[in-house]
Amino acid sequence: MRKILITLDYELFFGKSGTIDKCIVEPTERLLSILDKHNIKVSFFVDSGYILKLKEYMQNFDVLKKDYDLITQQIKKLSKEGHDIQLHIHPHWEDSIYDGKQWVFNTNRYKLSDFSEIEIDDVVRRYSIVLEEITNIKPTVFRAGGWCIQPFDKMANALKKYGIRIDSTVYYNGKNTTPEKSFDFTDASQKDNWRFSSDPLIEEEDGCFLEIPISAVKTTPFFYFKFIFHKLFGGDNHKAIGDGSAITNSKKQILELLLKPSYSVASIDGYKASLLNRCAKQNKEQLVLIGHPKAFTPFSLNSLETFISKRWNDSLFTTFSNYNG
Repeated sequence: MRKILITLDYELFFGKSGTIDKCIVEPTERLLSILDKHNIKVSFFVDSGYILKLKEYMQNFDVLKKDYDLITQQIKKLSKEGHDIQLHIHPHWEDSIYDGKQWVFNTNRYKLSDFSEIEIDDVVRRYSIVLEEITNIKPTVFRAGGWCIQPFDKMANALKKYGIRIDSTVYYNGKNTTPEKSFDFTDASQKDNWRFSSDPLIEEEDGCFLEIPISAVKTTPFFYFKFIFHKLFGGDNHKAIGDGSAITNSKKQILELLLKPSYSVASIDGYKASLLNRCAKQNKEQLVLIGHPKAFTPFSLNSLETFISKRWNDSLFTTFSNYNG
């Protein structure tokens, strides 16, 4: 029976942040209404740097105290209902501020590897503890913000020290050459999982970490032309629930997507959810889907519900906590 893991990066936008209600709370509740029909549990990678920043500023800003209460209440609810709460690190929160009206992001240090090993240890420690304080469960699975997990050896000791045993960041043939947001997974395995120690792309039989990669699907330039068309002219059905905006891709990245084939994660966000059926047709015994509540659209949620309905009888929907590789 095929295993399917639905994973969500639970976070704001990092261009214009948007509101917690529209980017996190509401789309997550709409997702839960689908999952509860089928009694499916999923894994949430919580951007805990955001929670720490809320704690830092909420004594001075009542609106942030309200946001803190909203997000922690939802995370507690998710955990009590059997969903995974795991560690997601966007370390640029370390350099970002709230100016009294909005979050002002400094993304000069967007990758965890942009920090020293001492700083990384401190980040992993604090970001893990704040999740444990909310759920009373230690996170054991990690996903790097923006897929920026390289070089991994700078963060390996800290992750191991604070109880991380599984990573789910890598996806086959993924690549981003932007300096501040770079990663290169072109040498990644196509296996369902593998063990590693200092480099998630190099398998080691006795490695202390287990990589459970995100599934990938090959896309064509035609897909991205359709993607743009639906974004511009698709109406409310293709309008994101989230009210913020992402960091824009470089012109080079956009041109590459529009001019040559590439690989995308198996996503339940926006029009990319139209690729779910193609992902399912791959001859794979495991699928790891990724989504971001902030990027959900009515179209993507309907596509996910259809996907689940078609595979409910012949697939095992599971979480990392219940993963048996």
